[in-house]
Amino acid sequence: MQSIKLNNGITIPILGFGTYQITDPAQAEQAVLDAIQAGYRHIDTAQSYMNEEAVGKGIAKSGVPRRELFITTKVWVENVSYEKAKSSVQRSLDRLGLDYLDLLLLHQPYNDVYGAWHALEELQEEGKVRAIGISNFAVDRAVDLAEFNKVTPQVNQIEINPFQQQTDAIAALREEGIAVEAWAPFAEGKNDIFQNKVLTEIGNQYKKSVAQVIVRWLVEQEVVVLTKSVNPDRMAQNIDVFDFALTDEDKQKIAELNIGESQFFSHADPQMIKWMAGRKMNV
Repeated sequence: MQSIKLNNGITIPILGFGTYQITDPAQAEQAVLDAIQAGYRHIDTAQSYMNEEAVGKGIAKSGVPRRELFITTKVWVENVSYEKAKSSVQRSLDRLGLDYLDLLLLHQPYNDVYGAWHALEELQEEGKVRAIGISNFAVDRAVDLAEFNKVTPQVNQIEINPFQQQTDAIAALREEGIAVEAWAPFAEGKNDIFQNKVLTEIGNQYKKSVAQVIVRWLVEQEVVVLTKSVNPDRMAQNIDVFDFALTDEDKQKIAELNIGESQFFSHADPQMIKWMAGRKMNV
């Protein structure tokens, strides 16, 4: 598996298995087990996904040594403060059945980000977390966090897909030494992405699916990619992207698909911030 070196020397597998919206405990446990058996060594969850315990059970059942796995979770908005971040991360570790995390992210750019970041820095110093980062932070917020604190975020996990390519953000984050990780690479099926003519025609050239073309497009940009499926065959397909390469012509065609706006919502929308502030999950 290809990997990327983060700014603190830790390496992260470039392909990860995401568990968003897999809320049924039995299904989540089995999905993680199937993903690890398919070859994934990078598993991504979050406090707000409400499946950390099931994810932990899948990890334990896999029998793969802990040192061979890269596990990520994220601190939800209501826990974004110094004290709450620290206590909630311990609860996450307990639910996952782990002694440490490979990557810990602040899930959203809201609440007491500075206080929570100081907690993450301390958790990293204590060895509870190997790498720390952020999710859904605009470039200016990421730079602000980096410039006024001891630790520059190792990762920023943001929405990237053919309709929201984030080319400028990727370049700017890299300039700061922050690795980029893509959530929703398939745009959760929006705009009929799996039937998209351009992506289908590119895939047909290599006998690959639209999903494989998208994953390969991101891998070639050295962007960490999170894919999700509860189907073992699709899990295996999504990781089978290292036996072909896109041409410059392919990449130009994909570039022309860019709409340049989120396929979901804007993190700068005041109503969205208010909604998240009121979403108490007790995690």
